[in-house]
Amino acid sequence: MNLRFEPVPRQDFEDFKKDVKDIFAIAVIKHFGMPEDGEVVPDADVDESLYNPKAEVFYVYLDDKRVGGVVLTIDRESHRNKMDLFYIYPDCHSKGIGHAIWKRIEDMYPETRVWELVTPCFEKRNIHFYVNKCGFHIVEFFNAHHKDLRSEGDDCEYRTEYFRFEKQMISFRCEE
Repeated sequence: MNLRFEPVPRQDFEDFKKDVKDIFAIAVIKHFGMPEDGEVVPDADVDESLYNPKAEVFYVYLDDKRVGGVVLTIDRESHRNKMDLFYIYPDCHSKGIGHAIWKRIEDMYPETRVWELVTPCFEKRNIHFYVNKCGFHIVEFFNAHHKDLRSEGDDCEYRTEYFRFEKQMISFRCEE
């Protein structure tokens, strides 16, 4: 696949954020209906990822067609990296594009020791993708009995019940 990652300049973050919110809203509305407050994905959640000093933000293209986007947090000291946001346009689903994007991300950051991400527990398509296609393992389930301290005060079901995944990469060789 002829994939290309184009860095998103800060002046385009609002357009990127709109894409994230529109794509993520599809599954939430399908499963839960429109939230009472009308806000499926809070701006603050997306902004936290976009404006993180360690964030690398990309639009992803297949040939010359934009197919999605990704926000990665790259920690060059610990080599413990995160995929904060990842979306693919619905007309590009089930074509192997997501898996190809993930493999390219792994190739772009070969020094990574651990990749981490989270996804809501109702997103069975995502869970299948990350576990069965990409080799991640579920390492934590956040819920009413095991809260993520970063989401204190949020009681919306689809924002409080989610899995944390990790993928251990081949560790570095010991230096002699």
